[in-house]
Amino acid sequence: MLQAALNGSRPADAHPALPTLARHLARDARAVARLGVTSVHVHPRDDSGAESIEPAVVGDVVSLIRQEAPGIEIGVPTGRWIQPDPKDRVETVLSWGRLGSGKPDVCGVNVHELGWTEVCHAAWSVGIAVELGVWTSGDAVTLRQNGLPPGTRRVIAESTVIDPETAVAEGIRILRALGQPPVPVLLHGEEEGAWPVLEYATRVNIDTRIGFEDVLVRPDGWLATGNDDLVRTALSIRV
Repeated sequence: MLQAALNGSRPADAHPALPTLARHLARDARAVARLGVTSVHVHPRDDSGAESIEPAVVGDVVSLIRQEAPGIEIGVPTGRWIQPDPKDRVETVLSWGRLGSGKPDVCGVNVHELGWTEVCHAAWSVGIAVELGVWTSGDAVTLRQNGLPPGTRRVIAESTVIDPETAVAEGIRILRALGQPPVPVLLHGEEEGAWPVLEYATRVNIDTRIGFEDVLVRPDGWLATGNDDLVRTALSIRV
């Protein structure tokens, strides 16, 4: 499975085609869905351009993506950099259950963040599955010790080492620490490490992702024209 991570936390001026508005995220979701992508991860923004997990903001983005790309899985983050208080994160995630067509299918929860298990239980209690973000081998050990929370759809192994010479090795360390969880593992990198990690994931036949959240350029160093350009390139590597 190739997931598309459409924007992440990047500032609006990071790339001319970076989608921040709901309609632009929906446009990009439609474009990558036409290429065969079945899952998108998006970071909704409020009117000021700041990342937000508030129900009204999330609901607007998710419902518009559903209109433009019916059937695609839609994921959003729950990061502490957006909402620092874990109790407030739990209450916000619970409120997503009332969003109807604007309710996300899945939410990202980072294992290293305080209150992660409570956020997971809150999400699943309102019918939202969870992607568990594991950034280090230490996070992987924490996850193995705690076990997978109910509703876990996949584990996201994130190699945050951007050096292309060592990014894959870091990803392998995380995978080894994870062992063999009973759900799919998606491995990805970022910046200069994004393409080497994607190529490795392709080679060993595990899920991966690409998109402006992770990298702005193609493997040849040229600036990508859009998320669909990155996806098309990734798919060509996967052949």
